[in-house]
Amino acid sequence: MNSTQKAVAVITGGGTGIGRATSEKLAAAGCAVAIIYSNSNTEANDTVNAIRATGQDAIAIRTDVADDAQVRCMMAEVVEAFGNITYLVNNAGITRQLPFADLEAIVDDTWDDLFAVNVKGAFNCSRAAAPYLRAIPGSAIVNVGSIAGETGYGSSLPYAVSKAALHGMTKSLARVLAPEIRVNCIAPGAVETRWWAGNEAKMRQLSGNLPLERISTPEDIAESIWLLLRSRSMTGQIVKAENGQTL
Repeated sequence: MNSTQKAVAVITGGGTGIGRATSEKLAAAGCAVAIIYSNSNTEANDTVNAIRATGQDAIAIRTDVADDAQVRCMMAEVVEAFGNITYLVNNAGITRQLPFADLEAIVDDTWDDLFAVNVKGAFNCSRAAAPYLRAIPGSAIVNVGSIAGETGYGSSLPYAVSKAALHGMTKSLARVLAPEIRVNCIAPGAVETRWWAGNEAKMRQLSGNLPLERISTPEDIAESIWLLLRSRSMTGQIVKAENGQTL
């Protein structure tokens, strides 16, 4: 990337929580930002307006990341708007709050829905972005996994398994897309987002005794994502951001 070419970041689930914090972080760092959303229309456009108010470029595009055709059209629209794609943050994700040990509470639709977004969605976006990313030196993908994918314990069993799959896919994509594109994964522990609204006690139970005695903020995770996007010697890594939970 030459000195006059602005970096362009595509952030799925970019209008809320970790996604919004990441969108604002990358915009503040000088990136043009494409905020991809499925249902959070108001929040996505609020984020675009907040970024534009700082003098940076941002757009919002509604896309179902589980739909490959929509994803390919979205990536083409980003390139039409900004000229290239430098970074992809696969942050879009869903969960189901289920009693972890209740296997009978898990129905087929839960598996299908979580894998469609959390795993297939990240793959669709990575595949569609790859031709554009390959053209930009220093390009990178960061997948937003979860400490549940490492511990096997989280908001629900299918969620934990879907994130473990995403962690594994990170390593596979890192091999396939090297040397032009680096692919890493951030695995946050508990983060103060709307996902845990009404389930704060469960969040703290899952987190256990945290050595740093704090719950992460979305801004904490956004800072770590930005670090991974710029880390030229790292690929295929699953980086834990969980306040010492798994020490």
